[in-house]
Amino acid sequence: RRRGGDGPRERTRERGSRREQQQQPQKQHHRGRTVLVAAAAATALALGLAAAAIEWNRWSAAARLVTPHPAPPALPPGSTGPLASPRRFWGTYRPHVYFGMKTRSPRAVVTGLMWLQQGPGGGSLRHTCEQGDGLARYGWLMHDGENFGVQEIRDGDLLLKTEFVKRPGGEHGGDWSWRVTARVEGKGGPVPLLSLFFYIATDGQGTLEPHLENKTRLAAVTGMSEELGHFTLTFLPPTVGSEKPKFASYNYLDVASPGLQRLTEVVRSSLSNRFVFAPPGKPRRHFFAVDTFPGLPGMAGEPPRGRLLLHQVTLEPPGTLEVTFESGSVVERPGRLAGAELSAALAQHVAAFEQRFEKTFGLGRKGFPLQQQRFAQAALSDMLGGMGFFHGRSLVHSPLQEHPVPGPETALFTAVPSRSFFPRGFLWDEGFHQLLLARWDPALSREVIAHWLDLMNAEGWIPREQILGEEARAKVPSEFLLQHSETANPPTLLLALQWLLPDAPLPYLQRLFPRLSAWYNWYNRTQAGPLPLTFRWRGRDPHPERFLNPKTLASGLDDYPRASHPSSQERHLDLRCWMALASRVLGDVAERLGEPAGPYREMQRALSDNRLLEELHWAQELGAFADYGNHSTAVGLRWQRAAPAAPGRPPPDPKLVREVREPPRLRFVGALGYVSLFPLLLQLLSPDSPRLPAVLDAMRSERQLWTPFGLRSLSRDSPLYMKRNTQHDPPYWRGAVWVNINYLALRALWGYASTEGPQRERAAEIYRELRHNLVANLYRQYTQSGFLWEQYSDSTGRGQGCHPFAGWSALVVLVMAEDY
Repeated sequence: RRRGGDGPRERTRERGSRREQQQQPQKQHHRGRTVLVAAAAATALALGLAAAAIEWNRWSAAARLVTPHPAPPALPPGSTGPLASPRRFWGTYRPHVYFGMKTRSPRAVVTGLMWLQQGPGGGSLRHTCEQGDGLARYGWLMHDGENFGVQEIRDGDLLLKTEFVKRPGGEHGGDWSWRVTARVEGKGGPVPLLSLFFYIATDGQGTLEPHLENKTRLAAVTGMSEELGHFTLTFLPPTVGSEKPKFASYNYLDVASPGLQRLTEVVRSSLSNRFVFAPPGKPRRHFFAVDTFPGLPGMAGEPPRGRLLLHQVTLEPPGTLEVTFESGSVVERPGRLAGAELSAALAQHVAAFEQRFEKTFGLGRKGFPLQQQRFAQAALSDMLGGMGFFHGRSLVHSPLQEHPVPGPETALFTAVPSRSFFPRGFLWDEGFHQLLLARWDPALSREVIAHWLDLMNAEGWIPREQILGEEARAKVPSEFLLQHSETANPPTLLLALQWLLPDAPLPYLQRLFPRLSAWYNWYNRTQAGPLPLTFRWRGRDPHPERFLNPKTLASGLDDYPRASHPSSQERHLDLRCWMALASRVLGDVAERLGEPAGPYREMQRALSDNRLLEELHWAQELGAFADYGNHSTAVGLRWQRAAPAAPGRPPPDPKLVREVREPPRLRFVGALGYVSLFPLLLQLLSPDSPRLPAVLDAMRSERQLWTPFGLRSLSRDSPLYMKRNTQHDPPYWRGAVWVNINYLALRALWGYASTEGPQRERAAEIYRELRHNLVANLYRQYTQSGFLWEQYSDSTGRGQGCHPFAGWSALVVLVMAEDY
C-alpha cells in the first residue's frame, strides 16, 4: 500500500514543485521584461522607419524640386541655335544695357556700348539701364524682333541714336552692323567731349585677338567661339556729315574679365585723366580714358571668367561711328554692311516695319494721327527690344527643406517688364506680354511660351521670377533671390495660348500638352481651398503683425487687400477665376489633339456656374464679389516708441506697427477693387447675370473705381485705399491705375457689348469711355515724360513706379487697335 508523497521520489517531486513555484514569478518577470524590450524595440523600429520615411520624403521632395519635368521638352533641342533659327540667333538680348547684342546660347560672346560725357570730375559712365541715371528718354522707336532696330537715347543735351541691321548668311547667324550717331542740342559755347566705348567680352569660353593701329586704336578683333566659329569685329573710324572723317582720340583696354556683371566697374576703375584731346587748330583739352586696370576688390586669387577688349573713341559731337560683325562662315559676301549700304538696308527695314505694323494693327485705318501711330510703334518696339536670353540656375526652396538649393541649369527666352528695374522674366507678366507679341509674330510667341513651360520641375511647378545668370542676379536684392516651391503665379500664359490656339501647329500642341496638364494639376493639388471648387494662394507673408495687410505676392497683386489674418480658411476669388480660364483652355487644347477633354470641361462648367460663384464669393454687404477669410475690419498702423536707448546712444526711431482693434472672424473681405472684377474680367458672368449691373456700376462709379485715366485698383471708399502697408512699403495695388487689368476689363466689356443681353448697351458705353481715357492718358504721359510707366496715378494720371515699363503697359497698342 502506498501513501502519496511518503516515498523519496514523491518528496523529491514535491521539492521540485516548490522550486518551480518559487521561480514562477521570476520567470513571469523575465517574460514581461522581454515583452517590454520587444515592444520598445518595435516602437524604436517604427519610429526609425517613420523618421526614415520623413527623411525619405524630404529627400524625395528636394530631389523633385530640382528635377526637370520628365515629359519631352516643349522646345525641341537645338531649336534656338544658328542652324535651326538663324534669324533669331543674334539679337539685342541684353535688355539691362542701353545697347548691346549677344546670341541665344549659354556663355555667349557679348558686345555692348558705354558712353561718358567728359566733365571736370569725369562725368557719369553710362552702361546698364538705371533709373538713377536720370535720362530724359531712351527706348526703341522701331524694332521688328528679328532684323533691325532704331533707338533714341537722350542724356541731358546729348542725343544718341543707336541702329543695327542683321544680314543672314553662313552657318552661325550671319553678319550684323551697328551705327551710333551722336549730337548735342541747345548748347551754346564749346561742346563737351564725348567718349564712346565699344566692347566685346567672352564669358567662360571663346578666344579674342586684338588688331591695333598706331598702338592706340583698336581697329578690329578676330575671334572664335563654340557657337560662332571664326568671326571679325571691325571698328570703323568716325565720320561726320556725308561720311567725312572726324577727328578723334583713341584708347583701348585689354583685360581679363571678372564676370559680365562687373564690366562697368572694370572700365570705371581703369579711367585716368592724363590724356589730351588735341584737334588741329583748336584748344587742347584733358579727358578721361581707359588706362591701366588696377583690379577690383575681391578679385585677388579669382580665376578670370573671360576676356574684355574695349575700343574708346573720344570726339566732339556731332559724329557717327559704325561697327561691323562678319561671320567667318559667310561665303560670297556682297560687301561690307557699312556706309551707304547700311543706310539703304536700314531704309528698307524701316519701310517694311511700317507696312507690317499697319497691316497688323490698322491704326492708320482707324484714324489715329501719325504721332500716335509712332507712339504705338515705340511701345511694341520697346517690348521687342527688351527680349532677353538668360542662362543659369534659380535659387529654390521647399518647406520640407532647411536650406535653399540651386535649381537645374536652364535657359529662358522671354520679354521683360522693365529694362531698368525688372530686366528678367516674370511668369504672370509674360502672359500679358505675349498677348501683344502673338499678334506681331505668332511663331516668336509660341517659342517663348515653350521656353517657360520647359522651366517646369517634376512636380509641375514653375518659379514665378526667373533670375538666371550673374548679370540678372546683380540687379536683384539678396532677399528677393529665393523662389519658394509652394508659391504660384497666375497662369496668364494661357491667355496668349488661347489666342494662338486656332492656328497653332498640332506637333507644337502635342509637345506642350503634357506640361500644360502637369501645370494644371499642380495648381489643383497645391492651391486648393477649404471647400470643393475653392482655391487659395499659398505663400502669403508669414508675419502678419508686420503689415497692415499681409502681402500675397503669388497673386501678382502683391499688397491688394486680402483677409487681415492669413489662414487655411481663405477663399481667393481671382485664383478661382484663373482656374476656370485654365480649365477652358486645357479643354480646348485637348479637343484639338483628340485627347480626353471631359475632366477639363467638367471643371470648367463647375467653376463657371454663376449660382455657385455667388454662393462662395458674393458679399451682399459689399454689393460685390469678394474674397473670404479670417478678417478684421478694424486694423491700422500706429507709431510705437521704441524702448529707451542705452546711456550715451542716440534714441531709436519710432516704428509703425500693426494694431488690431477688433478680433478677426470668418467673413467676406470688405475690399472692392480689381479682385472684385475678376468674374467679369475673365468673362465668367453670363450676359444675363443679375450681378452684372452691380459690377458695371462699381466700374463706372467715380466714388469707387472710375477715373479719367482708367480703372483704379482699389475703390476710393475702401478702408485700405492708398494706405501704406508698412513704414517703408507705400501703396502699390491700392488705388493706382494698371494697364494689364484695364486691358482685361476692355476685353471683357467688348465681349459683353458684342453679345445679346440686358447690359449690352451699358457695356458698350463704358467700353468707349474707358478706352478713350486709357489711351489718351498713356499717350499724354508718354509725350510729356518720354516713357511708358509701370502704373499711373488715379488722381493725376501721371506715370509712377518704374520706367521705362514696356511690359504690359504696351498693351495700349491692342487697345488702340481694338484687338482683343
